[in-house]
Amino acid sequence: MGKIVAVTGNEAVAEALRQINPDVCAAYPITPQTDMMQRFSSFVSDGKVDTELILVESEHSAMSACIGASAGGGRVATATSGPGLALMWEMLYVASGMRLPIVMPVVNRSLSAPLNIHGDHSDAMGARDSGWIQLWSENAQEAYDNTIQAFRIGEHMEIRLPVMVCLDGFIISHSIERMEYLDDNVVKAFVGEYKSLNPLLDIENPKSYGPLILPDLYMEYKRAQHEVMTKVKDVVLNVADDFEKLSKRKYGLFETYRLDDADIAIVILNSAAGTAKDVIDQFRAKGIKAGLLKPRLFRPFPYEEVADAIKNVKALCVMDRADSFGAYGPLFIELCGVALHLQERPLMINKIYGLGGRDFMPEHAELVLNELVEISKTGKVKTFKEYIGVRE
Repeated sequence: MGKIVAVTGNEAVAEALRQINPDVCAAYPITPQTDMMQRFSSFVSDGKVDTELILVESEHSAMSACIGASAGGGRVATATSGPGLALMWEMLYVASGMRLPIVMPVVNRSLSAPLNIHGDHSDAMGARDSGWIQLWSENAQEAYDNTIQAFRIGEHMEIRLPVMVCLDGFIISHSIERMEYLDDNVVKAFVGEYKSLNPLLDIENPKSYGPLILPDLYMEYKRAQHEVMTKVKDVVLNVADDFEKLSKRKYGLFETYRLDDADIAIVILNSAAGTAKDVIDQFRAKGIKAGLLKPRLFRPFPYEEVADAIKNVKALCVMDRADSFGAYGPLFIELCGVALHLQERPLMINKIYGLGGRDFMPEHAELVLNELVEISKTGKVKTFKEYIGVRE
């Protein structure tokens, strides 16, 4: 049993980083991530970690410094939010293409314009194809646990890929909740000593990073990168099994809630899942078989496993806290891919909610579930994509 505390999500992730004690952390402040790195910098100042904290002039520089430190042979971490992640865009592809296991908590925030500092998923969804593993977190406990597991996953010798740990801005990052910290020794033993692979600072064995590759080999390189991603699911599950043994907390590729016999279901990410679960309980009390699926591993996306989980659902609503303007929401598009693995597909609708920090309320989940009840009865969908909780 660890230590029961009441902390914010930012504080919890900073604590996880203290326990892991990375070699290098390069970071730049941006709301609502700032508090996380500020707390971690206090650990550095107080000598509670050995981390070399590099203060840089931008998020692009932060990721550049992380890339250099990781290529040099160190265990490396950083953190960012919203526009900060967008400023890193170029370097995200460099980190993944060079197979560098950098861990980066992303405190999800909206993107300009107009300027908004509050939480939605536009940032990480925009970076979903950058070759980073993505883990998503419903609350501070999951953000803390995912951060610890992220190092084991990314640093696995068959993977060696960077990892984002996503948590909702303000809703998780600044809200205080009850959770459990593991003992320092337990975390240290779980993560283990860092093992470098082809470090640049090993001058006795020179190597080249990021060379020019022309059309004759570029596609082969990218295919190899994709094939590495196909191995990630098994590693995530193995790490989760080991984590459960020491924490008693179970993780998978996704979480299902009352989904086994559900006729209707919601697919939703992060903090809004908690609100939706309460409303699903209310519908169950009325005899309506409602359920929920909450993705945890978004990249690589577990298509076959999700297909098996929803195969008996008649009507499904995928809820996106980001939009792909002129198309369906990014999570909905993934579920359309899931449907290709099913002989009998549920009727599916897409709802865009909570942009720019707009609250996701129980009545929104109730509205969605009532629509799914109607769809399951009639077999007809009136609107495939719709914004909810928006002023007319």
